[in-house]
Amino acid sequence: MHDFPETDHTQRFIFDNSDVRGELVALERSYAEVLAKHPYPEPVAQLLGEFMAAAALLVGTLKFDGLLILQARSEGPVSLLMIECSSEREIRGLARFDGERIAANARLQDLMPNGSLAMTIDPIKGQRYQGIVDLDGEDLSACFTNYFVMSEQLATRFWLNADGKRARGLLLQQLPAHEVKDPQEREEGWQHVTALASTLQAEELLGLNNETILHRLYHEEAVRLFDTQAIAFRCSCSRERSARALVSLGAEDAHQLLQEHGGTVEIDCQFCNQRYLFDAADITQLFASGTAQTPSDTRH
Repeated sequence: MHDFPETDHTQRFIFDNSDVRGELVALERSYAEVLAKHPYPEPVAQLLGEFMAAAALLVGTLKFDGLLILQARSEGPVSLLMIECSSEREIRGLARFDGERIAANARLQDLMPNGSLAMTIDPIKGQRYQGIVDLDGEDLSACFTNYFVMSEQLATRFWLNADGKRARGLLLQQLPAHEVKDPQEREEGWQHVTALASTLQAEELLGLNNETILHRLYHEEAVRLFDTQAIAFRCSCSRERSARALVSLGAEDAHQLLQEHGGTVEIDCQFCNQRYLFDAADITQLFASGTAQTPSDTRH
């Protein structure tokens, strides 16, 4: 019997006796896929795993069809963390860093001092939304918790851990208030479940399955656990998208690139390292039609 129902999933739970819902995430295969694309130092790999776990938890709380984009930026040794997670639970991510400035035991504020955290929701239909806060918490768990405090949304707490092999997270969120509920009782219920969650050790979150974690924390509470939702690594790059990017440059600039690069334009995906090549015949075909077709589709 495996510890986890599947290697990569989120799983929702609710408390019958308080206005709180929760979500757990476990990432293993998709985390490994992201780390395999670039040689990340251990502290960066851990940050990236925690960032992935946060994105997966957030997608579970947001009811929309489209893309969630998380970005953390700083002028420190780690200049960028970026995760994209779709409402279909397809996830990809990357980090940019200066390896010579990263100590083995570096923590968030060493790696990303004076940073910012941006959350963008890009729905298929409707308005794009972005919120930005300072990246001023002791760790990413505190930073995401602060994001919800600053944006005055529903009370939300995060617990995030990653070790280079597995990324795990726990989210608790207050449900919208009902008028019949006593405000003091509601607040006491929230404080109770979050205080218990704060006793969870990193090695427990990383090493125990969901049922065991919930029993360990809430064996005296009435908790309902729902079915798991699978998550998978998938990069959304394609030859067609790369062709559209070339078309957006305009014919003159695209042909200029062709000359500068010896007759072949290379477009590399920063997320997955896939490389798309376009020669003179490809670019002529693109602009002859006026649309981004995909010439020589089998060639990468």
